[in-house]
Amino acid sequence: MIRRLLSPTLLAGLLAAAGAAHAILPEPIAQMLQAANIPQDAVGVVVLRGPRTLLWHGGERSMQPASTMKVLTTMAALEQLGPVFRGRTELRSEAELVKGVLQGDLYLRGGADSDFNEDALYHMLQALRNQGIRKIKGDIVLDRQLFQPARLDAELPAFDEYPYAYYNVVPDALLVNTNLLKLDMEASGNSMKLVLMPELDKVSVASELKLIDAPCANWEAGWKAPEVERHGGKLKVVLRGTFPKDCSKSTSINVLDRHDYLERLLRTTWRRLGGSLGGEVREAGADQATPAGARLLSAHQSRTLAEVLRDTNKQSDNTLAHTLFLSLGSLEADAALGSKPLPPEPSGQTTAARANLAVRNWMSERGIDQQGLVLENGSGLSRVERIRPAQLAAVLQAAQRSLWAPEFAASLPIAALDGTMRKRLKDSPAALRARLKTGSLSGVAALAGFVPDAANQQCVVVAMINDAHTANGAGRAVLDALVDWVARSDANTLP
Repeated sequence: MIRRLLSPTLLAGLLAAAGAAHAILPEPIAQMLQAANIPQDAVGVVVLRGPRTLLWHGGERSMQPASTMKVLTTMAALEQLGPVFRGRTELRSEAELVKGVLQGDLYLRGGADSDFNEDALYHMLQALRNQGIRKIKGDIVLDRQLFQPARLDAELPAFDEYPYAYYNVVPDALLVNTNLLKLDMEASGNSMKLVLMPELDKVSVASELKLIDAPCANWEAGWKAPEVERHGGKLKVVLRGTFPKDCSKSTSINVLDRHDYLERLLRTTWRRLGGSLGGEVREAGADQATPAGARLLSAHQSRTLAEVLRDTNKQSDNTLAHTLFLSLGSLEADAALGSKPLPPEPSGQTTAARANLAVRNWMSERGIDQQGLVLENGSGLSRVERIRPAQLAAVLQAAQRSLWAPEFAASLPIAALDGTMRKRLKDSPAALRARLKTGSLSGVAALAGFVPDAANQQCVVVAMINDAHTANGAGRAVLDALVDWVARSDANTLP
């Protein structure tokens, strides 16, 4: 039985065993590729039923996977961290409490808590008030030092021309609300009503949008990147471009620096609870992280990893996947706390480098070779990440054998039902049965997951297309046709 796919020796053996027939794409698929001007050498496909290789076409090619890379990240995280792992945010202090006044600094320590939002912050601060704290004499120190560097968002170039879009948010260890502002826009006649949430101290929104006659559904056509104007201590989010008349829309934008965002949310929330602050809200430097002996005042935990994985894979959430990847290089599971920081790396290795090594070690333990593998952030939102279709197929085989196979399978989108597959394969026997992670970037279309065949035998399917002609749904149509072909096949029609 073939259990380990990609050591050099096993790869050569697998290729030999596959035979020429396995390398030939099904005729309907080949015809669709030709009609779309997609060359067959831009395609990598591996279909496995148990230990048998049913189809192998370019499975050895190192290719851009887009968001199917999340299959590797989430499976490695599930097995390394466990299904009940939880990210954690804490409020700690060394200072004494005297007559309602905390006599020193308060530390807000980030622990890759994917559910940290304004409600969580409110309840953490309410816990301080319940303990009798009404004033913080020192500073509130924002500790993002779990990840190194602490502010990746300040160092990485923009991925595309939409840095304000939700899918482009780069995580840090103390990310609140994914740093997003929810914006409600309502145009009525010649007037524009705007509501910005959550409420942030001295942050407002203004419109310089020109109202035009256009379909409401096409409102983004005239949208320009919002800008932030700073006037003393006040911030104004300014909307520019055009917007349809008599149209109401909501969107989420990432336009504020995350220190501004969290500082102003803290001030607003603490003031709403009747608290006061004597010092400033400042960032912790590398030598100013939360003191080891600081006592815990309140905490918030994320949902379990098994629950977070469903949002990560079904909605293809890049920020969650990137956070999980970095968690592999910074955290370990803890039965009582949900998670705790790993011991510091003496060499000063970055968190991403430690995460990269953790994923590769996980693969090595399962006999999956890493030749041609390139990891950057584990989400697939990358121009450099690469993986072989056969490597990803081996990851899916490992998922089938895992103790946590049900939790992993439950995280994948279900064809024609939910997540990024909800509108696909509705008229196929794969509908409601196939569980597939999708991937899409400019010039990339990909699928990876599980497809039952006509005899209800589970097949592992990985398919990637790297070609400019995948645009306008052409690549997606080819991949859907491949899945449909697998779902309609059985032992009599497949090798």
